[in-house]
Amino acid sequence: MHLFDHLLVPVADERDAVATADALTPHLEAVDRITAVHVVQKAGGAVDKAPLVKRQQDGIELLAAVERALWDEDVVVRTRIAYGRNVAATIVDAALETDATAIAFRSRGGNRLVRWLSGDTAVRLVSNPDIPVVSLGTSDGSTTGAAPNNRARGDEVRG
Repeated sequence: MHLFDHLLVPVADERDAVATADALTPHLEAVDRITAVHVVQKAGGAVDKAPLVKRQQDGIELLAAVERALWDEDVVVRTRIAYGRNVAATIVDAALETDATAIAFRSRGGNRLVRWLSGDTAVRLVSNPDIPVVSLGTSDGSTTGAAPNNRARGDEVRG
C-alpha cells in the first residue's frame, strides 16, 4: 500500500473543487483513486445555514465539478456527501470509512480573523490526524492528458 493509492479530497465549493483538482493534476501519476467529499455541516439542533436539500444539491454540483476537472485523467474518481457538525472530524471519518490512504487538501487561505472565526478546518485536519494528510500547493498548469478512465458516481455517508 502506498501513500497515494486512495486519496480523500475534501472540497468546500465549486471554485475550491476546480482549484483542488488543478492542484492534484501534477501528482496523479502516483494516485490510483480519489474520493472527493463535500461536508454538509449540521448545526446540531440550531437552525442550519440553508435548507438541507439545497445544500445537498450544491454538494452534488460541486462534486461534479471535480469529476469534470479530472475527466481526462487516468484516475478513478468517486464522490461522497458527508454530514457532520465538525467539518474536520467528518472529513477524517469519511477517509477512514472509505479506506483512504491519505487526505489531500488545498488550503483556501484567509486571514487570521477569518480562520479564527471559521475554526480553521485546515489546522484541525493536520493536528494529530488519524491518517496522513497532504497539503496541496498551487498547480503549475501542467496536465498529463491521459485517456479517460472508468468512473463511478458517488454515494453518501452520514456522520
